[in-house]
Amino acid sequence: MKKNIAIIMGGYSSEADISIKSGNVVFKNLDTNKYNVFRLHILKEKWVVLDDNRKEYNINKDDFSCIINQNHINFDCVFNAIHGNPGENGMILSYLELLNIPHTSAPFYQMALTFNKRDTLSVVKEYGIKTAKSIYLNKGDVINTKEIKDKVGLPCFIKPNNAGSSYGITKAYTEEEIFTGILKAYNEDSAILIESFLEGTEVSVGVIQYQNEVKVLPITEIVSENDFFDYEAKYEGKSQEITPARISEEQQNKVEEVAKKVYKSLNMSGFTRAEYIFVNDEPHFLEINTVPGLTEESILPQQAQEAGISLAQLFENAIQMALN
Repeated sequence: MKKNIAIIMGGYSSEADISIKSGNVVFKNLDTNKYNVFRLHILKEKWVVLDDNRKEYNINKDDFSCIINQNHINFDCVFNAIHGNPGENGMILSYLELLNIPHTSAPFYQMALTFNKRDTLSVVKEYGIKTAKSIYLNKGDVINTKEIKDKVGLPCFIKPNNAGSSYGITKAYTEEEIFTGILKAYNEDSAILIESFLEGTEVSVGVIQYQNEVKVLPITEIVSENDFFDYEAKYEGKSQEITPARISEEQQNKVEEVAKKVYKSLNMSGFTRAEYIFVNDEPHFLEINTVPGLTEESILPQQAQEAGISLAQLFENAIQMALN
């Protein structure tokens, strides 16, 4: 009997449109001979299932089921394609875990932890992972731009602590830009992270569970046309993403070892994609994405393709790992 697979997409953040694109790619690539596949839009104003004609059917939040043409549909597994809140921060996953519904992401606590940049850095540092110098601020804290400049130097990066896809990020070159960058980041989150600038080759490393093993995918080098790997560079073609990366064998071995260590130390499962910058050939960890983009143009699918893993294989493996 075919399993009912729910692909959840959308979400409550600025990343909803990107998430829907990712979810639709998953929908197109899952084998309907093996699964009954359903698209679910999880939005602030509604939770609905869409049929092929885009007719909507409401989700019963009591048990995460729906009624379609008088058939009561329960879902055997949920494929999480929600970037940001509530998919990447673990909120909806805690709900699914209460209902004993398997899903393709890490457990909700790991998702919540890794969505918080500050807390993630505090964990990986304990395992000897190199990172940038950083300062944390909460909304309402006194903003002392000279103190920030003295600690992290210029230029520096100002980021929302709990947001993805490079929204609200500023690269500041002056104290005045630090101040305006902080205000910009507060538009996305009430907590922010300020980090020193690391100069060197930036790479993106996908690590997944594949056929019951932790697998590091071929590494991607990021060459942004903009001043850094911002939203335009990430989603609007303003960057080169070179897979495999043009790095030495020594650099490759080092970053693969570090990426696997990060994955295991954070107790991850499912998909991850983390960014690193090489400083004197040493990889420095920047951040990790636990619901990375899954469109044909996205980095992790490019890496999987380079490894000889098709989108269909990548997505089916995630479901099988969740079910098993």
